[in-house]
Amino acid sequence: MSIDDALVMILAGGEGKRLYPLTKDRAKPAVPFGGRYRIIDFVLNNFINSGFFKIKVLTQYKSDSLNKHITRGWALSPFLNQYVDLAPAQMRTGNEWYRGTADAIYQNVFHITDENPDYVCIFGGDHIYKMDVSQMLDFHKSRGADLSISAIPIPVEEASEFGIIEVDDNWRLTNFVEKPQYRPKTIPGNDKMCLASMGNYIFNKDVILDALSRDEQIQSSSHDFGKNVIPMLLSEGKKIYIYNFNDNNFPGMTDTERGYWMDVGSIDAYWQANMDLLKYNPELNLYSKEWPIRTFNYNYPPAKFVWEEGDRVGMATNSMVSEGCIVSGGSLSRCVLSPEVKINSFSQVEESILMENVEVGRYSKIRKAIIDKNVKVPPNTLIGYDREADLKRGFHVSAGGVTVVPKGAIL
Repeated sequence: MSIDDALVMILAGGEGKRLYPLTKDRAKPAVPFGGRYRIIDFVLNNFINSGFFKIKVLTQYKSDSLNKHITRGWALSPFLNQYVDLAPAQMRTGNEWYRGTADAIYQNVFHITDENPDYVCIFGGDHIYKMDVSQMLDFHKSRGADLSISAIPIPVEEASEFGIIEVDDNWRLTNFVEKPQYRPKTIPGNDKMCLASMGNYIFNKDVILDALSRDEQIQSSSHDFGKNVIPMLLSEGKKIYIYNFNDNNFPGMTDTERGYWMDVGSIDAYWQANMDLLKYNPELNLYSKEWPIRTFNYNYPPAKFVWEEGDRVGMATNSMVSEGCIVSGGSLSRCVLSPEVKINSFSQVEESILMENVEVGRYSKIRKAIIDKNVKVPPNTLIGYDREADLKRGFHVSAGGVTVVPKGAIL
């Protein structure tokens, strides 16, 4: 099924400061995830699997890696008017880069007027989840909404970490509070849960064009949807409804996947989300044929495990190993490996994420670490065993104790 009355605009220009140093040379949506994917692949797959084939990806911050990934891996059929187009920042409205989420769309408003859709879907490109977006669009149409916002129920105790949405009994928006320090209004019928905004919006075309034009004229505005545009529309009595993400279903969905949505905005959250993939029944199933997760396909040979001589055994347990990897006499436990990683003899790697073209030398030990691409770990190296030693070598160590070796580091 092809949905032809909607244009998708994905905000993918985020700097991702809390993911530094993984975002030192790349935008947050371009950060690898789950071995062979990029974070942005998940929102793109959500739309493609849902039947949306007109997609603009708005880029800005250090976008080269993201541009290459989209260009090489996401070519649709222009013959059928299907596309995933890159929309780099062009300063079309002045001499400034994007000043906020709303300004990013305003500076690309010509895409909306050129395509002339009935609906505009504006989603972030930096979260991990599965979603049949067509169900949210059906909800939007059935309510006669001017704007629909997807939200996820969370415990009231966690409200101070999110933008919180308050609704009436018909799930119409009544208030929006950014990271409230008081107890927010709870979900109708559930006094233990409140609603966190996922930052995903569906607008009627005329509503968003008018709102962006007026917001641009307000000098004091931050030109942000959550801070400015949505409160403005709410004060004017626009019909703003909230779509409960927990109601979303998609083909092949498991019980553990219902309502799964992960903000991998910090090193610890990113590491944990990758480790969660290694569970027997993970909350995010990458192996579903009914809801495939596509990405750029590397032309690499299969992964190989070699040597079985005494304590020189190439093996991996509870791990994900991508194509092109060679585990040569070393051992992995609870690890996620991107393509072309080599593990040499007698080395031990535990609870770690190794990105593309990492090589681990003999007798090295690595624990609870993220090693970015193109790093050569010399023989007899320890990483993740001594926080102070890791810091002295210029590595980043998170609050949760995850050591990050930056891209191309020389050890």
